[in-house]
Amino acid sequence: MRPNRDRPMTRFLPVLALACAFVAGDASAWSAEGHRIVAHIADAGLSPAARAEVERLLAGEADPTLAGVATWADELRDTDPDGLGKRSAKWHYINFDGRCGFEPPRDCKGNNCIVTQTNLLYRILADPTRDPADRAMALKFVVHFVGDLHQPMHASPRDDKGGNDYQVNLGGEGSNLHRIWDGTIIKRRDLAAEEYADVLLETPLPHDPTLSSDRPVLDWALESCQLVEDGKVYPADGVHVIDEAFLEARLPVAEQRLREAGVRLAQLLNHALAPPMQAR
Repeated sequence: MRPNRDRPMTRFLPVLALACAFVAGDASAWSAEGHRIVAHIADAGLSPAARAEVERLLAGEADPTLAGVATWADELRDTDPDGLGKRSAKWHYINFDGRCGFEPPRDCKGNNCIVTQTNLLYRILADPTRDPADRAMALKFVVHFVGDLHQPMHASPRDDKGGNDYQVNLGGEGSNLHRIWDGTIIKRRDLAAEEYADVLLETPLPHDPTLSSDRPVLDWALESCQLVEDGKVYPADGVHVIDEAFLEARLPVAEQRLREAGVRLAQLLNHALAPPMQAR
C-alpha cells in the first residue's frame, strides 16, 4: 500500500454553483485508464477513517476500490441507458458559453451540470444518516466527476461540444480533440494506471488554494476553462492537423490535471468521511 501523502485540510465545504450544459454526445472525460489513474492517486491519500468508510460503502462491488468504480458513471450509458444513464448524461460536463464565467439561472437549468451535481452528491456522501446504498452511489459518481472536472474539454468556453466537433488529423487518421484529450495524450507513457499514478505521485503538488476555498468544485471547473482560454488545450486557430509535438506539449498539462484531480479527490473524501462528519 502506498503511504498517505495528503496534508490535512482545514476547510472543504463544496457549495452549489456553476454550469452550462452542452450536448457532449457519447464522450467521456479521460479514458478509463485516466479515471483509474485519478482513483489510484486518491487512494494513496485517503485517511484511515475515510479508507474504512470507502471499503464499507463499496463492499458489494465486484472491485470494491476507488479504481474499481472509477468508470461506473460512464458505464451507466450501457448498463442503464433509459434510466440513470440517461438522467445523468448532462452531469458530466459544463460549458461556459464563450468565457469563463457563471450565471446560475442560465447555466445550470434543472441542476443538470457537473458542478451542481458533484456538490449535491457530496452532500449525500457526507451525510451518515442517508441510506448506505445512496451514499455508495454518490461515492461512485463523485469519484468519476472529480476526474471529469479536471479534463479541460469538460469545462470549455468554446461552442464545439467539448471538442467533439473539432476534427483533427493525427498521423493520417481522423479523430476529434475531445478524444485526443481523453486518452491519446496520456497513452504516450504506455503505463498501467497504478504505475502511472505512482509516477505522478513522485511530483508533489504545490500549495493548493482551492482546498481552503468555499467553492472548490467551481474553482476546478474554472481552472479547466482557463486552460482553454490560455491556449494550452487547442491547436493554433485554424489548425486541424496535429502531430507528436502537439501531444508532447500538452502531456504536462494533462498529467498535472490528473495529479490535481487525484489529490483533490482524496481531500474531498477525507473531509466527507472523517469521524467529525460521521458524528454529527
